[in-house]
Amino acid sequence: MKKSSIIVLTVVAVIALLAVIYRAVNNAPSASLTANEQVVQVLTDGGCASCHSMAPDLPFYAHFPVIKGMINKHVQEGYATFDILPFMRTMKDESVPNEVDLNKVEQCIIDGSMPMKEYYLVHWGSSITPEKRDRMLAAIKSIRARYFHNPLAAPEFVNEPVRPLPDSIAYHPQKAALGKLLYHDTRLSADGTVSCATCHSLNTAGVDNKRYSEGIKGQLGGVNAPTVYNACFNFAQFWDGRAETLAEQAGGPPLNPVEMGCQSFDEIVARLSEDKAFVKDFIKVYPEGLSQATITDAISEFEKTLVTPNSAFDRYLKGEKSAMTDEQIAGYNLFKQYSCATCHAGASMGGLSYELMGQRANYFEDRELTQKSGLTDGDNGRWAQTKVERDRYRFKTPTLRNVALTYPYYHDGSVETLNQAITMMAKYQVGQELSPEEAQKIEVFLNALTGEYEGKTLTNSNMNK
Repeated sequence: MKKSSIIVLTVVAVIALLAVIYRAVNNAPSASLTANEQVVQVLTDGGCASCHSMAPDLPFYAHFPVIKGMINKHVQEGYATFDILPFMRTMKDESVPNEVDLNKVEQCIIDGSMPMKEYYLVHWGSSITPEKRDRMLAAIKSIRARYFHNPLAAPEFVNEPVRPLPDSIAYHPQKAALGKLLYHDTRLSADGTVSCATCHSLNTAGVDNKRYSEGIKGQLGGVNAPTVYNACFNFAQFWDGRAETLAEQAGGPPLNPVEMGCQSFDEIVARLSEDKAFVKDFIKVYPEGLSQATITDAISEFEKTLVTPNSAFDRYLKGEKSAMTDEQIAGYNLFKQYSCATCHAGASMGGLSYELMGQRANYFEDRELTQKSGLTDGDNGRWAQTKVERDRYRFKTPTLRNVALTYPYYHDGSVETLNQAITMMAKYQVGQELSPEEAQKIEVFLNALTGEYEGKTLTNSNMNK
């Protein structure tokens, strides 16, 4: 046999052997496993925690020259965008996962972006085969149906990462009525000039359309005022998540020296107590009387009424195909294609996670080039509460409901138009440059998220000026 033939046969034999080994080490999880167990197996085999965790157990070659720098970069970027260990714990414990975490795993499987080719070329068992992909997506669908039931959606949309808003959520009518009065009452501020509605007017989509809101004595806040509409769906309140509940959030601004400037709730109670008619009505609902706890509870009950259902998008998800135009539907598909729905998820399309501002490009460096504003305390985001360095520049994702009315955008209110906000989000969060046509379609779709309040389409009186 010729030497060349021997070489060819040897190469073929080696390739065949490698193929056998590849199939042996790259099996899909057994169908007999639960959905949670299948997800855990694929993520474990894929080595996801090697990059997406704080202290990964790296292989021996991670310390080799040249390779070390590349791996450290991947670990830093991976951990910054997604800490996968809490999600894996919920899968193992069969407890409720964070909805955005579930979406992130699903999106990586759909677009094939993980594991990185540099990883699976060395770790053969980590790559996602078609069988693994199908098994994984089916498992995620099962998990989503189990934990994030979607009864309002038409059958073809039950597995979407977003859901229709319900018409309402449970609340106490009598408490909410008192809360509405308190929400609009300037006596909650030290000088009687500012109420909750000053910065979160119901006539202007729950915001004031200013970059920074104005508190007592003309002082300006440090972050853009988020909308109060649909805040009841947030997993935490404020951009930095410093309040866990609506009631806790309601207790913050009255004592903030910049916003409403009171020294304590005792002075608020004293002012309100002078209004005998109000006190009489209040005690009928809260026999224990006026206090910080009862005042903030009443306001939180009112805020539970601020749900804006029945947008064109809601009706579309419920099966009304004509509710959205072809351009809006195309925009929604792009919204999902570019991973926007990964974080802007759930019924409120946001408010379910903290995300790094500038995952794919440095937002703050670029902002400095144009605005020369420097970094502010408000830019620290979640770090202000945790003092964990990973949380610096990380913010609670805002809801996109009624987003066409809630300009300016971002935590710093630095972006005036929705189209610009879309284009910049694609750059800084996804690492993509949208074409003008794509940005326009997504903007048209986002206009379909304007819902109704008290049976009327939400409007913004500032837009008519």
